[in-house]
Amino acid sequence: MLHFFPNPMTARKPLAALIILLAIGLVFANPAHADKKKKNQATTAATPAGPRKFDFDLSKLVWPSPPNIARVRYVNYFAGEKIDYTAAGNSQKKKQGWMDRLAGTQTDTEAFNPKTFPFQLIGPYGIAIDSKGLVYVADQRVGAVFVFNTETRDTQLIRNGYEAHFGWINGLAIDDNDRLFVSDGKMHRVLIFNAKRGVENQITDGLVDPVGLAIDTENRFLYVADTQQDQVIVYDADTLKLLRRIGTGGKNHFLTSPGDFGGPQGVAVDKDGNLYVTDTMNNRVEIFDADGNFISLFGKHGDGPGYLARPKGIAIDCDGHIWVADQMQDRLQVFNREGQLLTYLGGHGDLPGQFKALVGVAIDKQNRVYTTEQYPGRLQMFRYVTDAEAAAEKARREAELQKASEQHGKSASDAGEKPEAPAQKAPQAPAPNGASPNASGTQAAKTSIGG
Repeated sequence: MLHFFPNPMTARKPLAALIILLAIGLVFANPAHADKKKKNQATTAATPAGPRKFDFDLSKLVWPSPPNIARVRYVNYFAGEKIDYTAAGNSQKKKQGWMDRLAGTQTDTEAFNPKTFPFQLIGPYGIAIDSKGLVYVADQRVGAVFVFNTETRDTQLIRNGYEAHFGWINGLAIDDNDRLFVSDGKMHRVLIFNAKRGVENQITDGLVDPVGLAIDTENRFLYVADTQQDQVIVYDADTLKLLRRIGTGGKNHFLTSPGDFGGPQGVAVDKDGNLYVTDTMNNRVEIFDADGNFISLFGKHGDGPGYLARPKGIAIDCDGHIWVADQMQDRLQVFNREGQLLTYLGGHGDLPGQFKALVGVAIDKQNRVYTTEQYPGRLQMFRYVTDAEAAAEKARREAELQKASEQHGKSASDAGEKPEAPAQKAPQAPAPNGASPNASGTQAAKTSIGG
């Protein structure tokens, strides 16, 4: 049967719902509630996102981890030009008029001046350091060379279309006169800037795909790793004349014989003028003398510490150790001339001391180690503890232990007791693959450099 009049029991439900809605409306209409909501919005707007913070003390992040003597210390990281987060959070959006909308005019948030816009690292690769300690980073995707002052964090750029014309920049090198050499794979050249960062000259003779660069300041050689030609090409660093080629070209990365390459990418020179090359597709490092004669090689393909999987960047420290940036493993490994692994750090991740697509490494005269990784685009800065510094720290610890032992023995003798040796802290048990966990949860090698 149809009811044209509401059932009293059914009619109570809409009435109850109406009462609830009125109560909610009164709550939100309360001025105190509105003021609180506005206050919360203001607080959120006044706290814009800034540089990333971490939950642990970065000054204590070392490799290998205690109680071992630290050989590498974490210092800092750089991601691009400064961004004024406070100004960005407090900026007021200008209301766009109807005529502006009709004309299709850009809003203030859509329009920016590329000369003043704060650029960030997207695809950093090669690294070089000048005599003033400024760090130069070639960014392939931005198409610019970032120049970082690590003390003040000020950043300058050498930009495509403004200060220079770039295609696809890869490697960097700086000589003792602060001339900057930039390899450009797309333009098939090495561009040369003077100390004032003005374009001075270029090298095009014999180049196809220049990547890694290194300068022997004593013998005046410029080494260029040409990946497509499977060769390292040697030029006079002053006259820019082509002197010789190392390796057999034209074999499409198939050669594995000593002295030949399969897609070389990184080059470095030690204090004796020896040349070190990352033979990337052969997963090894080859060593040559200043005349280009093959000396030795080391490296074996694998996915663990001591093995190599597409090594890219390479650098030599003041003690002659060889630092290799391994892209596939995201691991920075340190070897001696015989290829023995001394220590390592890294692993996949974006925490300090971890990497994502690690490609570059460079070391300055103050023993600061710089690395570049391409995701999310970051320059990390470490401090290498030299063999002499490590030996001094070891001697200091032994002296303290000896002093504590003597004091303990004297106290026991005065008390008429038999002296006992003071208890020593037991070392941490090694983690899998011979590494011990450090402060950030990443892995550090148990074997120390020079050990």
